[in-house]
Amino acid sequence: MKMKTVMFYGPEDLRIEEVEAPVPGPGEVVIETKATLTCGTTVKRYKRGYPVWDPPYPLGHEVSGVISQVGQGVNRFKEGTRVAVHNTAMCGACYYCKRGNFSLCPNYVHIPGTYAKYVKIPARIVEQNMFAMPDKMSFRQAALLEPLACAVYGVEESDIHIGDTVVVNGAGPIGLMMARLCKLKGARVIICDLSENRLEVAKQLGIDETINVGDVDDQVAAVRGLTEESRGADVAIEAVGLPEVWEMTIAMARKGGLVNLFGGCAGGTSINIDTKLLHYSQLTIKGVLHTTPLHVNAAFELLKMGEFKEEVFVTGEFPLERVVDAIKDHASGKGLKNAIVID
Repeated sequence: MKMKTVMFYGPEDLRIEEVEAPVPGPGEVVIETKATLTCGTTVKRYKRGYPVWDPPYPLGHEVSGVISQVGQGVNRFKEGTRVAVHNTAMCGACYYCKRGNFSLCPNYVHIPGTYAKYVKIPARIVEQNMFAMPDKMSFRQAALLEPLACAVYGVEESDIHIGDTVVVNGAGPIGLMMARLCKLKGARVIICDLSENRLEVAKQLGIDETINVGDVDDQVAAVRGLTEESRGADVAIEAVGLPEVWEMTIAMARKGGLVNLFGGCAGGTSINIDTKLLHYSQLTIKGVLHTTPLHVNAAFELLKMGEFKEEVFVTGEFPLERVVDAIKDHASGKGLKNAIVID
């Protein structure tokens, strides 16, 4: 059986191709896609490529669906089960996994593209990071699992305490998720973005202060001005992926504060850090990448609790044939995520 899938050949070069529908091997399942979403990573790949993988490769990684085929040896799931699926799983045996640094695993497996009618789920993901959905959970809500898991990990790595002031630079889906998670931890949260639409969503999520960076001359001063004695934020999070925003985020933290550089920048870019600031302010600056099985599970529990709703984060839909329009719309900041509808 043939099906259509979206292939990435290079920056701004996506092609819809016909391929054979997948068949599950031992330990694997095939799902019929019911919801698959756009994301910031997809936008970046479309615009500039991805330094880890060589094209061509299939695109898309946020998905939920119904199991249509079950491979030999799969006992926990059966055909017809509605499932939420995270896009990766770690090996559990390498140096980094043994140290608990699961997000650094060099041997992880991933879903081979979700912008398709059917998707094969590797055995390791079936075992680690696939979940049967409760009846009340929608497919689009379930497809939020992957970005929410990344946001949960990012916030857990930020050492946030009740009463802290946190600034999040970037009100895209990940930034908004992280901001909401910080509120759930009892923090006062400031969020910055260029999109007034996204800042309005932040207000709906209970974020305390919003700054439209197009309305201020000095973004760093604007953030510091919202902190006591203008000392800066206890925790500063970058969720954009631009070197200049990394630098501003570092400058927003108070003495002794923590800076989480979560947004991935283009390969080959760099930043400048004032050594006096870093040393004499005793800043902690860390990069945080992807997520771990523990945080995937936590994200699924948050979805079950209804903390992150599809109507907030999935704001549009496009047919598969208009996948480029869906990605460009996501990048524009008019909405948040778009669902790719596959007939």
